[in-house]
Amino acid sequence: MTNFAAYGVREIRDGIAAKDFSAREVAASCLANIAAADTEVHAFLEVSEALALGQADKIDAAISEGRLAECGILAGVPVAFKDNMNQLGTHTTCSSRMLAEYRSSYGATCVEKAIGAGAIPLGKLNMDEFAFGSSTETSYFGATRNPWDTGRVPGGSSGGSAAAVASAQACVTLGSDTGGSIRQPASFCGVVGVKPSYGVVSRYGVVGFASSLDQVGPLARTVEDAAFALNAISGLDLRDCMSKDTQTDFTARLAEGVSGMRVGIVPAFMEAPGLDGEVKAKVEEAAENLEKLGATFVEVDLPHAQAAMSAYYVLGPCEAFSNLARFDSVRYGYCDPGHADLGSQYEASRGKGFGMETCRRIMLGSYLLSAGVYDTYYYPAAQVRTLITHDYRQAFEKVACILAPVTPRTAFRFGEISDPTLMYLSDMFTVSVNIAGNGGMSLPVGLGADSGLPVGVQLISPQFKDENMIQAAAALESCYDHVRIAPGFAEGKAGAR
Repeated sequence: MTNFAAYGVREIRDGIAAKDFSAREVAASCLANIAAADTEVHAFLEVSEALALGQADKIDAAISEGRLAECGILAGVPVAFKDNMNQLGTHTTCSSRMLAEYRSSYGATCVEKAIGAGAIPLGKLNMDEFAFGSSTETSYFGATRNPWDTGRVPGGSSGGSAAAVASAQACVTLGSDTGGSIRQPASFCGVVGVKPSYGVVSRYGVVGFASSLDQVGPLARTVEDAAFALNAISGLDLRDCMSKDTQTDFTARLAEGVSGMRVGIVPAFMEAPGLDGEVKAKVEEAAENLEKLGATFVEVDLPHAQAAMSAYYVLGPCEAFSNLARFDSVRYGYCDPGHADLGSQYEASRGKGFGMETCRRIMLGSYLLSAGVYDTYYYPAAQVRTLITHDYRQAFEKVACILAPVTPRTAFRFGEISDPTLMYLSDMFTVSVNIAGNGGMSLPVGLGADSGLPVGVQLISPQFKDENMIQAAAALESCYDHVRIAPGFAEGKAGAR
């Protein structure tokens, strides 16, 4: 059986338009492959078979009636969504016991736009509980496994989104990124992951972690596929007050190359303690390849970036404390039975409904926002945000984009990092991008010399100039013949059995 989830966006769309195969064949193939392959990976929490086949039939009917133009830029493309994105007809659990039984009563804008562009909705994907984590180990429903080595983590919090693409269970997935949660798992799983500038994609209908930092973006196997997906989900949404009408075609400059482009390199990132040698070597190799393609490198300074982690772990928990207050077991959510009063019910339900990492962040946010502490921590963190944003603006006066590591190392083994502080350091190169609201993406650049595992490099763009990093990534991608599907998954598990 053909594994259509291993195809690219253009390949699927053109094949359906030419009637080489039908959208229903694509959907059926993907559903069969998920049933066979996800026992190894555990990327999916829910498979929406009826929704997928129904969407496929609509596309096939439109094509048979000559209404191809109505099908959209993702016509027939199998897509799946991180389980913090509401979709009618599915559960939205955020991988938490608190929301294990919650069924969406409305749809997130990003989900509706993808489906409106013709995407076949395959289901909902595993994640760290409420997006709190860098390994998908905090999911109430069990961890997702990295398709390149199932004894290792896929990254997080969008671990299911990255693993589904890397194991060819979906062509494109959507994830969310608050401090690196698209880019880090993309790097660990060897796929492309794009966190667009804050405001490019609506957050409406996405369960909030830290509302001033959250951004939705696509994960795919190629830069072109990610750009097509970003075109489909971006744009103004009046239901999100921070949404911006960019009207950018992210595919327009894919073939322009980087000749004459000025690219920044941050010496402090390259000399950061904890940066593994094989990751550093891959970033340096990427820089050499960009230079061969005609780019010019310029050293830029981000003097306050070293404070980004400290600011992030003040701002993030404070906003998470506020966002998660709504999950009180009264109107919806896990409700612990047998309590005579509301106070004990509320305490027990939240204590049992939330996992350890979620409780840790709620408690930290509560403390940081308390009287006598707020002025000491929150105000300085907000000031650091302003300084970091200013640093990036100054840097981007000199360069079109910045090249940097994504994460200090390749994918680690399950249980290898038990210290929460060490886990937080997985995002040391990514959090400043969210704080400043810039665009950032991870591009796979082959396998580490020592680990043999995927390594990604990060490209960072100025706010609302995400086409800069996409242009550079497309040029750099041409230098690599990296396998974007993990060994053993390219042909499809369903067809192999």
